[in-house]
Amino acid sequence: MQITSTSFRDGAPIPSECAFCKLDAKTHATLSSNRNPQLAWSGAPAGTKSFAIVCHDPDVPSRGDDVNQEGRVVPRTLARVDFFHWVLVDLPPSVSSVAAGEFASSVTPRGKPGPAAAHGARQGVNDYTGWFASDRDMSGSYFGYDGPCPPWNDEIPHHYVFTVFALDVARLAVDGDFTGAQAREAMKGHILAQASITGLYTLNPMVKI
Repeated sequence: MQITSTSFRDGAPIPSECAFCKLDAKTHATLSSNRNPQLAWSGAPAGTKSFAIVCHDPDVPSRGDDVNQEGRVVPRTLARVDFFHWVLVDLPPSVSSVAAGEFASSVTPRGKPGPAAAHGARQGVNDYTGWFASDRDMSGSYFGYDGPCPPWNDEIPHHYVFTVFALDVARLAVDGDFTGAQAREAMKGHILAQASITGLYTLNPMVKI
């Protein structure tokens, strides 16, 4: 399989319009347009019954002690963990692309509704659900796509990996507020092919990408 995007090139920066937050000279970060990028794929094998899209960031700090703290940095040596930004399953095999902004076009406090989505697909909750759990103004179930917002004091750029999976099942065996980790587990043994494209993003003006 092959995957392309008109929103960014593989290995290149993701535009701020596709991010949850963008750089702000006074406050470090401010909310952005949060539009999902355009993606298109081809070369799915015979027998494909559905597609799934997962976007994850493998560069999230494993500890939050230094995150977004004035006078401190998130060191590049810190262990990193996955953070899921988008989990979309049950796309029919007739669909071979998603348009920019089709599934997200703004930041929605407390999260966009779900799991029902366009094309008869379903979206799981992304990891902003846990991130905002204790925030009085933002807590909620964040279904679908919510883009990059890495710590503004991180020493490394973050990598956002968009993967399209061709599956041999029409409906993935997940329900309700399913997560990226649960979707990955349910896909085991059902993946016929997959393809990924990676974009970079930082809110730290000292980090060049």
